[in-house]
Amino acid sequence: MRKNWWYALLLAPFLGLLYPPLYDRADPALGGLPFFYWYQLAWVIVTSLLLGIVYLATRERTRE
Repeated sequence: MRKNWWYALLLAPFLGLLYPPLYDRADPALGGLPFFYWYQLAWVIVTSLLLGIVYLATRERTRE
């Protein structure tokens, strides 16, 4: 049961990208990229990290 709470972390990317009008703007630009694009790209990286954390926290460890 304790492992199931880790899956709540996977809601963060969903909620962060759920409503595009919140991040549908050009400023602040980062490296020439409008906010709309780099915000979504940042979520790709954050989501990958979160998936790795959840995987490591919830996998079954086998004894060898």
